[in-house]
Amino acid sequence: MPSLSDLGQLPKRLVLGRPVRSDRAGESLLPKRLALPIFASDPLSSVAYATQEILIVLTLAGTAFLYLTPWLAVGVVFLLVTVVLSYRQVVRAYPSGGGDYEVAMKNHGQFAALVVASALLTDYVLTVAVSVSAGTDNIISAFPQLHEHRVAIAVGLVALLVAINLRGVRESGRTFAVPTYLFISGIMVMIVTGLVRYFLTDAGLSAETSRYTVTPEPGYEQLAGLALLFLALRAFASGCTALTGVEAIANGVPAFKPPKSRNAATTLALMGGIAATMFSGVTALALLSGVKYTENPCDLEGFANCENEPQRTVIAQLAAATFGGDGSLGFFYIQGATALVLILAANTAFNGFPLLGSVLAQDRFLPRQLHTRGDKLVYSNGILLLAGFAVLLIVAFDADVTRLIQLYIIGVFTSFTIGQWGMVRHWNRELRLETDPARRRQARRSQVINTIGGTLTTVVLVIIVITKFTHGAWLVIVAMPVIFALMRSIHRHYDHVAEQLVPDTDARMLPSRVHAIVLVAKVHKPTLRALAFARATRPDVLTALTVNVDDAETRALQSDWERYDIPVPLTVLESPYREITRPVVDYVKDVRRESPRELVVVFVPQYVVGHWWENVLHNQSALRLRARLQFQPGVMITTVPWQLESSVGRDDGDGRRGGPAPGDLRRGLASDEVEVTPYG
Repeated sequence: MPSLSDLGQLPKRLVLGRPVRSDRAGESLLPKRLALPIFASDPLSSVAYATQEILIVLTLAGTAFLYLTPWLAVGVVFLLVTVVLSYRQVVRAYPSGGGDYEVAMKNHGQFAALVVASALLTDYVLTVAVSVSAGTDNIISAFPQLHEHRVAIAVGLVALLVAINLRGVRESGRTFAVPTYLFISGIMVMIVTGLVRYFLTDAGLSAETSRYTVTPEPGYEQLAGLALLFLALRAFASGCTALTGVEAIANGVPAFKPPKSRNAATTLALMGGIAATMFSGVTALALLSGVKYTENPCDLEGFANCENEPQRTVIAQLAAATFGGDGSLGFFYIQGATALVLILAANTAFNGFPLLGSVLAQDRFLPRQLHTRGDKLVYSNGILLLAGFAVLLIVAFDADVTRLIQLYIIGVFTSFTIGQWGMVRHWNRELRLETDPARRRQARRSQVINTIGGTLTTVVLVIIVITKFTHGAWLVIVAMPVIFALMRSIHRHYDHVAEQLVPDTDARMLPSRVHAIVLVAKVHKPTLRALAFARATRPDVLTALTVNVDDAETRALQSDWERYDIPVPLTVLESPYREITRPVVDYVKDVRRESPRELVVVFVPQYVVGHWWENVLHNQSALRLRARLQFQPGVMITTVPWQLESSVGRDDGDGRRGGPAPGDLRRGLASDEVEVTPYG
């Protein structure tokens, strides 16, 4: 029969499953077929909104500049290929999983490394918020009646992702593999079908918005020169969301099966090739079918119910145009697969953020709790922290992708840039030390790739900051220094604590005397046990101490003390203002003041109860005493528990409910499951 403690663990076990032994960590390592959907679902799924974001910016000026779309798409694909090639060099040179953070730390120093860390942490949070919100958009495109529940749906989906990820890497990998591959195959089929329909059949390819015209936003009616260049650069910056998540593989190399670096590099190449193909195909179909998508739905002339009805996403319009309407099987397949993979794309962040947090915690820049694995050998605290911040963003921005996207990719391109220039320094150092001609040629080739990558990502970062700053990106630019300063503060704290804990001669000196103090409220079993324990330690001085807050009760206590013939003098402290904590603390201070090398041990009797509501029925004065005494130097606090009937058998599963039996203490049954003190 399960114990009550086992039943209390039931909800946790239903969500997480059985705990996994530490020595089974190797069983969670990923083959390439699972690593691809786990670490690459973000860049693969971004094709669902990257083209859409380019169109949103270009249609601010109406339809006059949509001809720029293919050129901007070519730029995005070229940048994607360059970044993928650059990160293949990173995973080979730094396979430990630190990614850009480790590269920056070893080649630029602590300052640059913390800039990268703050950028990546920010971007991981935004990845969850944007991916889940975009997935919600596609759900609403298929079922418009859900529009009013957008935020609730997005928050619920984040909670579902948390539960899946907390179950462990391998289990979440299997969960994400099927939707990711269904999405890839569905988009590829849609691209091929759409191209065949446009070029080889008479049916043609026409999106539902192809017949609409677009009203330019005020100030965008006539653009030329620098204004047009700025619009094009802003559209290109929005399209660069297709590159988000590329760095996750570099951060997740330790999760791959051996050979780790080679498998990670292969997965990067597969991801880059698939993402570039799908993004190019979706952009081509959008142009051929005449898709229009605007920031303000009412700018679409012909959209009758723009005030209340949401726009269909670009993917939804393409699926309807390709497969014969929004009631077709192909349409619902694409919408279902796209929504699912966008939601699951947040898994890239749920794997990258906890791993990076663990590395930072190990380096003492984040709390040590982030370095601890949970029941399923995953970094549970990192997963929960990421989810909490993502939910805050989703609620604050109403799960609106267009608003959230303005905050996006600044962090990731910051890390791209610093990481690539760090790799250039790495190869410079390798070339100075390497003498083998073949290895030198390989290092030189890698250096050229990283130099090109660093140059391009630097230019793109400048473009992103300039074009997105006034559209909300300033929030990220402010948040990153705050996170940076917080990590520096945490590091200083840990360093300061470490300095204080270095062993010295004083720590090894024995106290000159031991003064034991037993707090007494009444003459009962807990008090007598505390006195017995104190006497067993053979202190130099033993004091039984009580505080007089009521004359009648104190006289009764003194009478009982004499009646039971307790062989320890009872010391009574007067308290005219009926305080307990202050007189005891002052007494302890006086003892320490008279003999600074004397150790004071305070014995505190306590009840152990079995029900939470029993806490309310007992005074908690000793809890306050312990809280004050722990700040006094040279003072130890010893808790002496006494199990009440309700607590017996709570934790051993034998169903016992009797009172404390002889020998219970020796057998360790004096549990400290719930503490309530009888003192005062």
